[in-house]
Amino acid sequence: MQLRHYLPKTLFNRLVAIILVPMFLVQLITVLIFYERHWDSVTRQMADALASEIRLLVDRLPSEPTSENIENLKYFAKKYFYFDIEYVSGTTMLPKDIETNSSYTAFAFKRAINSRIRYPWTASLEEHSEKILVDMQFPNGVLTISAGKKRLFSSTSWLFIGWTIGSSLILFLIALIFIQRQVRPIRRLSVAARQLGLGRDITEDFQLEGAREIRSAGRAFQAMRHRIKRHLNERTTMLAGVSHDLRTPLTRMRLQLALVKKTPEIEELTKDISEMEAMIETYLAFSRGEVSDPPHQGDIRQLLRDITRQLQKSYPDRLTLIFNEDDIPEFPIRASSLRRALMNILENALRYAQNAEIRVRRREDTVLIQIDDDGPGIPLERRAEAILPFKRLEASRNQQTGGTGLGLSIASDIILSHGGQLELLDSPMGGLRVYVILPI
Repeated sequence: MQLRHYLPKTLFNRLVAIILVPMFLVQLITVLIFYERHWDSVTRQMADALASEIRLLVDRLPSEPTSENIENLKYFAKKYFYFDIEYVSGTTMLPKDIETNSSYTAFAFKRAINSRIRYPWTASLEEHSEKILVDMQFPNGVLTISAGKKRLFSSTSWLFIGWTIGSSLILFLIALIFIQRQVRPIRRLSVAARQLGLGRDITEDFQLEGAREIRSAGRAFQAMRHRIKRHLNERTTMLAGVSHDLRTPLTRMRLQLALVKKTPEIEELTKDISEMEAMIETYLAFSRGEVSDPPHQGDIRQLLRDITRQLQKSYPDRLTLIFNEDDIPEFPIRASSLRRALMNILENALRYAQNAEIRVRRREDTVLIQIDDDGPGIPLERRAEAILPFKRLEASRNQQTGGTGLGLSIASDIILSHGGQLELLDSPMGGLRVYVILPI
């Protein structure tokens, strides 16, 4: 069992914990100290003061007070202590001990009265009553002293606790607002980085904000984005330029070979030129699609329907498209580039297999396109090699079977530019299973 498994996972929750835990501990220690010192001290002092005032009144009466003594005591108690006095002659007090287990106040008052009063006594300290009633048994009657509840119970303790909790909540809410404002730029930077990884434009959505360190990270991210875009544009432009320039000498060579007598050597050279032209056309098509195909909201199901309808013209009754009940929303895709990638994968499957199936489903925040065929498949040790450019697993130089060695490589590159992933696995149909995973 490790502590990190129980710690908050997000930056926002960790900052909240950094503020909330020390604040909670400080308030807890403060309240404990208050109850240990202030509550105990104030309660004892108030109990001692009330018991002393009651003793003062009791000491002014003789053992068997007369009516005149009671009237004088009433006047004195009301004038100086705001107590109400009642004396009932010829009665006996019911013995009843106050419950000292219910509160510390009752315990402190009982201890104070016992140390000062020699007569038997009992008291009523009901919480819902506004008065404290103290009965004392005299030889010829019962004396009842009624005092205000505030003489024994202090409300400052609850005010202190309420102020402590209330101020803590107010400070915590203020801190929460500031934390949200500090975490928001980091969250936006994270979203922008993810959008960049998915090949989507973030020019309008991302702005520098937040603390100095976050702004510095944002500027570094923008510089990185500009360098990546410049590198991709330069690579694509160079690729298109070189491919275009190579077409001229290849065309000239093809014309010259057409005028030469046909020999096996000339036929071999003609095949080489055809292969190079096919590779150049593939590069040009890829570079054009990469440059001119910005992402737009697209329906992946409709795209697959169009691809299936197109391929079924060349491969009738060999390709099956299966949808499940998952709700797949529209999401940003480069439709023409993604069409090219899926066409390359499906044409490879149909070239080497008799039947192929396409299944589409949603898995959390991704779309999973599963392509199965019943062909010979690709050995496990050669699957990584199959995605590399110019790698043809078919050893012949026949363009109809071996291709240019760029189909899966271009498909993988296009899928990666969408922030997705291409995986090659074994198919239950006996051939190859291709997973195309695209983020929504």
